Amino acid sequence: METLQQKLDRVLREEVAVVPYDTRWPDLFRREKEHLLTSFPPCLLRRVEHFGSTAVPGLAAKPIIDVLAEVTNLSETRAVIAPVLEAQGYDYFWRPTSGDDGPPFYAWFIRRDPHTRVRTHHIHMVEPQFQQHWDRLLFRDYLIAYPHVAQQYQALKLRLAAVHPHDRVRYTQEKAAFVSAATEQACRLFGGREA
Repeated sequence: METLQQKLDRVLREEVAVVPYDTRWPDLFRREKEHLLTSFPPCLLRRVEHFGSTAVPGLAAKPIIDVLAEVTNLSETRAVIAPVLEAQGYDYFWRPTSGDDGPPFYAWFIRRDPHTRVRTHHIHMVEPQFQQHWDRLLFRDYLIAYPHVAQQYQALKLRLAAVHPHDRVRYTQEKAAFVSAATEQACRLFGGREA
């Protein structure tokens, strides 16, 4: 059986591939949202949002649908949701929000194609007060509203994917400054943060 460290090492070395926008991405999100909402009670799983580059029409992205799901209780998520999704073949991680090991933690799932085992979805389950996660919706909305910024982000992602094709950590770290600056601009322009 695979240890947690072996599992982490495996998923962090998987290919970073940025591909042209695919018009099927919104439907893939919609289907995953329906699956989640029909699998778990509304007293535990509430809001489900599409974020990340696949949520921005026309933007090249890693072909992985990012899903942000509001849960009412992370302890219950670990006890109820995680076992169900793991039984359905999702990879599950209890993951720190920032840094390597510190709280706050959240539930993160990777859904894979059952035949190819290629990643298809990332599901981030957080409580409503996890502002850093909910700010990702502001970043999404900012890229949609300002296509020239989205194109700058696309160019950065293409360059980083070429430089770090099997290093997901470095790829993410090196685009963090762009994401942070754009999110702060979105907060100023859109008049606040979502939650």
